[in-house]
Amino acid sequence: MRPGVLALQGDFAEHRRALEACGTDPIEVRTAADLEHVDALIIPGGESTTMLKLVDRYELREPLVKHIEAGLPVFGTCAGAIVLASKASDGEPPLGVLDVAVRRNAYGRQRESFEAEIDVTGVGIVPAVFIRAPVFEDPGEGVEVLATWAGRPVAVRSGRLLAIAFHPELAGTLAMHRFFLEEMA
Repeated sequence: MRPGVLALQGDFAEHRRALEACGTDPIEVRTAADLEHVDALIIPGGESTTMLKLVDRYELREPLVKHIEAGLPVFGTCAGAIVLASKASDGEPPLGVLDVAVRRNAYGRQRESFEAEIDVTGVGIVPAVFIRAPVFEDPGEGVEVLATWAGRPVAVRSGRLLAIAFHPELAGTLAMHRFFLEEMA
């Protein structure tokens, strides 16, 4: 399997290193042609509005949606989860491939960032780094909530899409990356 990491903005290098530590040879995806060479994709954390503007600038919206609808496994972390959502509280329109609304910066701004231990269904207890994290609201039919924090969903799954509000690539564990590669891809 050859995973890719959307490498337009955000912490894609950290995800690439995590995938390498999992024994894969990931590629950085920047063009529609790059998408043709991956069997799974991570959309990293970063700034979702900027990321979505770059997706449009580089004409990736339609190819991304096409590949996802054709079954490409995708793992969105923090801003990457916002990119996948059907509706966002503000910012650029998301891809609309995951039937969930997201509220950006739900836990506060940068100075309110925090770490917690989260119990993720199918994974177990994982350290989670929340930085300007979103929450998922109104999950549609077929969207399974895998974890909550403070009573709000922070990890969801729908088919081959996995979206989390936190940053596993910054937590010092490969548990979420392995779960994605082994269970979703």
